[in-house]
Amino acid sequence: MSSESLQTPPDDKSGAPILCGLIGMDIQSSRSPAMHMGEADRQGLRLVYCLYDLSLHKDRDSALPGMLDAVEACGFSGVNITHPFKQKVIPLLDELSEEATAIGAVNTVLFRDGRRIGHNTDWSGFAESLSRQLPDADLMHVVQIGAGGAGAATAMAMLRLGCRELVIADKNEAMARALVERLGVNAPAGVEVRLAGADRAAEIARAGGLINATPLGMEGHPGMPVEAAWLRPGLWVADVVYFPLETELLKSARALGCATAHGGEMAIFQAARAFDLFTGRQADRMRMVENF
Repeated sequence: MSSESLQTPPDDKSGAPILCGLIGMDIQSSRSPAMHMGEADRQGLRLVYCLYDLSLHKDRDSALPGMLDAVEACGFSGVNITHPFKQKVIPLLDELSEEATAIGAVNTVLFRDGRRIGHNTDWSGFAESLSRQLPDADLMHVVQIGAGGAGAATAMAMLRLGCRELVIADKNEAMARALVERLGVNAPAGVEVRLAGADRAAEIARAGGLINATPLGMEGHPGMPVEAAWLRPGLWVADVVYFPLETELLKSARALGCATAHGGEMAIFQAARAFDLFTGRQADRMRMVENF
């Protein structure tokens, strides 16, 4: 296993910039390039961050291995991985950090000494974001929609933050069940991680908080993961989507008086940790928030 400690990027005496990027689908509105290159500029580093939107690729569903080979061959320090590849990328890697292993998803790949090392910075990014935006959130009973790569990370974050009952729902029940089983094995004593029942409205009615960990609401994926009628005042609602910052879910929730947390700060804090790993230098988190 690889630790999450900083690792020096490949030594390049030619003066070439640090190369990194993002691989995913429907990512043209991503703010990752601006976040990474802006922080690098403020630290006096030369860094180039590229977008590789496989939704534009003729072989979009099978292009990931070739794209990973290409960026590694070009001397990239690493790449971020987003929907829908956070779990699909794992068989293409040589090792995983402890966090990525526990979560079962990777959002950051480092290329070091001929090896591909998978990390997950999403869970800590979500934990820090929720703690900042909703410091008084009731974490006793939370419903989460989505059990994919982002959902695995947010679920881990909820357990680390002290959630006592975490209910997981996903249209892919097998995926949701697998996540529940994986998290349940190492859940602290007295903490329940379970599948949502068939009546999702009733599940949300009993919860203190709701998390959207699906792409619904993101550019290219319009809609909401739940019915607006299931929301109520007193329920807090968090979304991992950040383009746009105000999703249909958050807009509906705020109209009812719900406290909400947008996905922007999760994006910032996961990017800051990825920047640390790509460059071997600590990103200034608060400066990145101010410049988001």
